[in-house]
Amino acid sequence: MNERFKHFQNAACEYFPCHKGPGGEEMAPATFNCLFCYCPLYFLRDCGGSPGWRGLVKDCTGCALPHAPGGWEAVQARLGKAFADLREGRAPETLGPAG
Repeated sequence: MNERFKHFQNAACEYFPCHKGPGGEEMAPATFNCLFCYCPLYFLRDCGGSPGWRGLVKDCTGCALPHAPGGWEAVQARLGKAFADLREGRAPETLGPAG
């Protein structure tokens, strides 16, 4: 099966690449994925990434989860869990930093 749908890159974007990798190192531009420019996991408190918090505002500038290799799979898995919770009547925790 062709899996090109899992990766998109906009190297002409003025912000490309917009994130550094874990620990602040530069991510390889050749593998940087722009598909989830706006992360679909933003609304989840436990998104599986490494966000920071500024009060109730989630700060994803230090997280490269959706942009790194394997990001598509990670996003799909976490969304699948959130939707399974909803089907079972459990709402995922969404607002504010953990605990």
